[in-house]
Amino acid sequence: MNTQTELLKKDMRNVLENNILRFWIDRMTDNENGGYYGRIDGYDNIDSHAEKGAILNARILWAFSAAYRVLGNKEYLDAAKRAKNYIMEHFIDKEYGGVFWSLDYNGNPKDTKKQTYAIGFTIYGMSEFARATGDKEALDCAISLYHSIEEHAFDSVNNGYTEALSREWNRIEDMRLSDKDENLSKTMNTHLHVIEPYTNLYRVWKNAELKERLVNLLSIFKDKILNKETNHLDLFFDDEWKGKRNIHSYGHDIEASWLLHETALVLDDKDILSETETIVLNIASAADEGLTNNGAMIYEKWLDTDKADSSLQWWVQCENVIGHINLYQYFNTEHYLDIAEQCWQFIKSELVDNENGEWLWSINSDGTPNRKDDKAGFWKCPYHNTRMCLEIIERNF
Repeated sequence: MNTQTELLKKDMRNVLENNILRFWIDRMTDNENGGYYGRIDGYDNIDSHAEKGAILNARILWAFSAAYRVLGNKEYLDAAKRAKNYIMEHFIDKEYGGVFWSLDYNGNPKDTKKQTYAIGFTIYGMSEFARATGDKEALDCAISLYHSIEEHAFDSVNNGYTEALSREWNRIEDMRLSDKDENLSKTMNTHLHVIEPYTNLYRVWKNAELKERLVNLLSIFKDKILNKETNHLDLFFDDEWKGKRNIHSYGHDIEASWLLHETALVLDDKDILSETETIVLNIASAADEGLTNNGAMIYEKWLDTDKADSSLQWWVQCENVIGHINLYQYFNTEHYLDIAEQCWQFIKSELVDNENGEWLWSINSDGTPNRKDDKAGFWKCPYHNTRMCLEIIERNF
């Protein structure tokens, strides 16, 4: 460890504790209806009647569980317990299994579909709470949700995981994770956020079948999702893995580069690690096509129109930092550390809201701050930025 990395770690901890986590405890705790509010807009106004999303609540659970595990602050444990108890009471479908997609602000089911992505994040949060505390209820919940995905969402004919099903686990017409996505049955994004929670669950539950699922997921990325011509990850596929190869999503590419590497490291198999590290470097190199002169990374590019979304979104910058720190740590190239450091300086100067807490959603392509999108909400959660900070704090590099 050198002076540069020591300062980076110190800087990250300061932003994590005083800017990110403080905001979520002080501003987002819903003392009237329980759990956490569903939304704060880009101008820092609380929407106390906003629907409460499964992803938001699962990511809050993960963030505070991980922060407590790494930093040991009891206030973070209390926040994690609040999230865990609210999820157990309101989001878990006690009749059919899985989790509801969303609730109304009072905690009643609003959208009851079973989105594999949301169930995956709930596994991630519950397994992290178990990892941080040894809590058996949380571990049992994570294992039960894992079995729900395997029983209902796994495609035993074509391999891979179906995007979404009805509350009763039947096929549904609209499987999209969000309005911007293609309505196809398999996506890169969902598979990425199945392998991530499965990896975390494996840390606390060394189950042989789960290990097989992780090995299979790595193979899916290598054989189905990775575009061998471009080294980008393709995004949308039908049941038989026929896909639209029309988008380069730079943030997802750099995120996948370190998450797939993480899975191989946790599996602790030298052959799997060697094979994975080859594609890690290729995916990261493809992602770097989205880098700007100041070390930040643009969102994505559409190949059919040759146009790019050049906005600098908060989550993409977080993945940019972790991805390049991971490359620096394991592949020992100083250039990667420089990219991460540059991007971190951009984050601090442009995205971090030092006055009101948390971060802006993005800087627009014209350089202006984006306040149209939420400060906290259905998709704006203390996950990417908390995870970035904790990854840097925890790593020995």
